[in-house]
Amino acid sequence: MAVKIFIDGQAGTTGLRIHERLADRNDLTMITLTEETRKDPEARRAAILESDVTFLCLPDDAAREAVALAGDADVRIIDASTAHRTNPDWAYGFPELSPEHREKIRHSKRVAVPGCYASGFVSLVYPMVHSGLLPKDYPVQCFAMSGYSGGGKKMIAEIESPDRAPELYSPRFYGLANNHKHLPEMQKISGLEKKPMFTPIVDDYYNGMVVCVPIQAAISGFSLEPERVQEMLERHYAGSNFVHVQPLKTPAEMTATKLSCNDLRDTNQMEIFVFGDAEQILLCSRLDNLGKGASGAAVQCMNIMLGLDETVGLL
Repeated sequence: MAVKIFIDGQAGTTGLRIHERLADRNDLTMITLTEETRKDPEARRAAILESDVTFLCLPDDAAREAVALAGDADVRIIDASTAHRTNPDWAYGFPELSPEHREKIRHSKRVAVPGCYASGFVSLVYPMVHSGLLPKDYPVQCFAMSGYSGGGKKMIAEIESPDRAPELYSPRFYGLANNHKHLPEMQKISGLEKKPMFTPIVDDYYNGMVVCVPIQAAISGFSLEPERVQEMLERHYAGSNFVHVQPLKTPAEMTATKLSCNDLRDTNQMEIFVFGDAEQILLCSRLDNLGKGASGAAVQCMNIMLGLDETVGLL
């Protein structure tokens, strides 16, 4: 019997991508609401209760409302909003972080999909902290660049408008009060004692991102060889289907490298790089903000929850 799927918020960017990834699968059937009923609480409740798996692709308050509508029903809920990512009762949907993360996803009825920036950040900082290579009290800084699809339907319409303002053709810094909504999970999931300083940038391309974390001996008080960091990360993600630690480049190769942000667009892949030397290391994580940073991660978690090969339907 096919598994029944409901996407609450299918009209949004993430909801549309999840639907695209699931539409051709013969092991699933989709529950859909009409345009007139898709925001009606009772219609949504009925669809959630009928489903085996419900994806929430909603603003935070609407996601909390959907969880309340589900009550104690035996339905698996995968939430792509920010609402439940730091809730200890929910599994954090990044199975590659540890065997414990994967098992919690496998056995949970409630899974919170990581934020796109947070996915790149924790992929780097979680192993560094939990291996002991980076102290929990290190004042972590992070900068990242993403395609404009991460801003949702309003930003997409704004940037794709033929009448857009000249500044929309350039990269733009934002979150300058260091209050980005992904910061709580970035700190908590990574195990940091202090909130990281995070500088996100949105640019004039659709999807894809690179998240960067520098580590400096002048701040930490100790040197850290890039070879040691790369080897630790390679061990941490050994055997992963989607997270791939890249070989360490020579200094000449690092100098020549131009790291683009959208090479992994439309996939669920993630690549991790180590650059620099013992005094200044730069860790970089490249992914698709709509893939491993959103819809791809959600589908991967669903596959694990259903006892399927996690790669089904994913590139």
